Amino acid sequence: MVETTRRREIEDAASSLFREHGYSGTSVRDIARALDIQGASLYAHVTSKQDVLWSIVDKAADRFEAAADAALLGVGGSRSGPGSRMDALVRAHVRVVVDDLERASVFVHDWRSLSVGRRVEMLARRDAYEARFRAIIADGVATGAFAPVDPVVAASYVLTALNGIVAWYRPDGRVSPATLVEIYTDLSRRAVRARATEH
Repeated sequence: MVETTRRREIEDAASSLFREHGYSGTSVRDIARALDIQGASLYAHVTSKQDVLWSIVDKAADRFEAAADAALLGVGGSRSGPGSRMDALVRAHVRVVVDDLERASVFVHDWRSLSVGRRVEMLARRDAYEARFRAIIADGVATGAFAPVDPVVAASYVLTALNGIVAWYRPDGRVSPATLVEIYTDLSRRAVRARATEH
């Protein structure tokens, strides 16, 4: 339990520093200093800064994937209309982002700093995640629920907007997380010109 707690503290500190300074702009010494421990002591819990980055990004990917799967299951999966599925995915994505902005920011911006093998693995996971959006948009276009848009471009557009939340959103700002979820759901629906009555 102590080890789990310390690992969580290390990842919390690293997430905050990576978000503020970027992965390359953060040293192991910076992470140790944020925890008020010696740099050498940090290596008792992690093997490298790269190990910390991978753990943060991998766990964030797990959260996005699990949230998407649960959201689609919650609306009945493929039995529901594309509008309902699109709304469910957008809501799930925004909730994961606002629940932990720092880790989401690292996931969005710093995954490219992973080692080659891990970067390839994460790229495949990101592509598979985006494919959920592409498939729903393609279904919506095919059934007439959505405007005739290019599913690949539209999915990229929507996810770029959703991921952009990490750059500006503040939980203590004027927009609550719940309101943000609904705003982005509406904006994403407008991006594909989904029919408001389709569910």
